Amino acid sequence: MSSILTNNGAMVALQTLKSVNKNLAMTQNAISTGKEVASAKDNSAVWAISKVMESDVKGFNAIKDSLALGESTVAVARNASETVTDLLNQMKEKIVAAQEDNVDRDKINDDVTALRDQIQAVVGAAQFNGLNLVNGGAGANILSSLDRDGTGAVTASSISVASQDLSIGGYTAKAVLAGSDGATTDNDVAGFTMDRAGGAGDIVIDSSTTNFEVGDRVSIRVGDQEVAYTIQDSDLDPSGTYDANYTDALVAVGLKNQVDALGITGLAVDYDSAGAPNTLSFATGAAAAGADADQDISISAQFTNAGAGGLGALSSIDVSTDAGAAAALGTIETLIDTSIDAAAAFGSAQGRIETQKEFISNLTDSFRSGIGSLVDADMEETSARLQALQVQQQLATQSLSIANQAPQSILSLFR
Repeated sequence: MSSILTNNGAMVALQTLKSVNKNLAMTQNAISTGKEVASAKDNSAVWAISKVMESDVKGFNAIKDSLALGESTVAVARNASETVTDLLNQMKEKIVAAQEDNVDRDKINDDVTALRDQIQAVVGAAQFNGLNLVNGGAGANILSSLDRDGTGAVTASSISVASQDLSIGGYTAKAVLAGSDGATTDNDVAGFTMDRAGGAGDIVIDSSTTNFEVGDRVSIRVGDQEVAYTIQDSDLDPSGTYDANYTDALVAVGLKNQVDALGITGLAVDYDSAGAPNTLSFATGAAAAGADADQDISISAQFTNAGAGGLGALSSIDVSTDAGAAAALGTIETLIDTSIDAAAAFGSAQGRIETQKEFISNLTDSFRSGIGSLVDADMEETSARLQALQVQQQLATQSLSIANQAPQSILSLFR
């Protein structure tokens, strides 16, 4: 049946043309934006996932900046630690030279002092953006990752870098340590060398002039091994009044037990609990079993007060005397170990930061690739679709035009 009121063919053609135009508009939008899913109305689920991932990418970009800042800070600290190690090795050369009697120890001591001042300058300047990791201050927590669990909760992870104390700090002389042959110093060091074929020497711990405090430390180096005793609160005040004899004896006994535990062949260490409880007597040869006459043994003692920095013992190094030169040799070994440990710690931290920085960079690239696979338009496919839709649009337009001409044929019935 033909009707001039209802043109079914035109309606079908019109709906087809609308559908083609809609698809053509979507294809043209994909071409202009480069995205298959440009907004939530295109595909709400995929759009939501992509936005979460894009948010994480922005977070990772901020993390890369944090890691770069942390890496620079740690690199400065590592370079400072390595420089301090080099300066301490130079100082060791001077101290070794001072062991010889036929040298000008005063001039060598001036060189040692200059090197100490240079170490202090290096430690003071080793800061990046105001943070100094080598002066015993606060460490650093470097933001390293954002971790998202299955529920969508996000937690931040950090790389903790502990500070190292290479400062000389506030050193205050308190105890007097005496070496063998009456070699007593007023800068808290003592040292001597004994022939293993037969020798003797004493280390006297005397805090009667200036009392020990909690955290003060007395160390003894025997050859290349070191033992130390740190003053505890319980060591100081048994009766409410400081008793130097009581505290000094505790330190002496503690050090003796540690030296005995080293098990050094040919060395005996003893103390007189009744007559001189604050004195450690070292002996080799006849007084010690298993003596080795082919090798000397060096003994040195060092006091470091609680207020000193990690290299606080530098303040007490004085090679202008025999005892000072002998004691400095043991002290410098300990300080070199301290700076080497600091440099190694910073090197390990810097390596970890570099690895994390590279991982975050690769992870960011992976996220971007994942986002692209979700929302980016396939341009080859889109181009082919555009050509097909343009043809369909032309055909639909012609079809609608033909359908609109159908009522004209009804006129022929009324001629």
